Amino acid sequence: MHCRRCGNPLEKPGDYCLTCNTANCDAVVAVFAADRATLTFLDDEDVLGETTVTTIPESDDETKVVQLRNFAGLVADEIRRKRPETVYAAGERAPLRETRAQLHHEFYRVSDDDPVQRVLDTRGERALEVVDIPPAEKLGGSHSTLIGGRRGRRAIGVVAGHPHVKKVIPGPIDAGGTGSRTGLRAKVTRADGNGNVRLLLRDGSSVQENRIVTTAMNRETGERVRDDLNEALREDGLQDE
Repeated sequence: MHCRRCGNPLEKPGDYCLTCNTANCDAVVAVFAADRATLTFLDDEDVLGETTVTTIPESDDETKVVQLRNFAGLVADEIRRKRPETVYAAGERAPLRETRAQLHHEFYRVSDDDPVQRVLDTRGERALEVVDIPPAEKLGGSHSTLIGGRRGRRAIGVVAGHPHVKKVIPGPIDAGGTGSRTGLRAKVTRADGNGNVRLLLRDGSSVQENRIVTTAMNRETGERVRDDLNEALREDGLQDE
């Protein structure tokens, strides 16, 4: 493959051209298994190529941490050489999390069911607006109290930190429930017709429903934001696996 701008040959399909500083790949789809990650490189709706990064899973807890970090590092290196705008990921959660932690790209989880096709199917849709303001500035509404103490504030912070969340509006606290489980649990509910969702916080018998205004334009795109928010809450230990 050659650079789209200057025509120089690229070492691998979709590589960023260092000669003329041009990106030749705008998205990477990474599908993780325990022993491999398959990366597919996209430019608009075209598939430029694919590569596989392999590893040998370790069973010992101590060596597993190092193996996972090194595996994710190799995957991250392959993604960095493309300099894509967005990374989509599916599959095994542990290497996905570690790779995400090592990158500074927009990173979204997609369905494990044919993830490359899923991404291609949505490529022609209008991109969601990115809200680039600090999470604290997204909080609003007349209710400022949150249930769950530090974990409740952390859940709100995870949601408010998402690039497609415009505003988080805490709701009143209902303490009349019958729940017996201790510890805060957080869950983002299904999107409405405008693409907005709600964050349910439960702590024992107390429940708080918080309105989340997103940049999604309809229910379908709102569901994608919802899935990403729930995944972020799971990764932060705020939701049952």
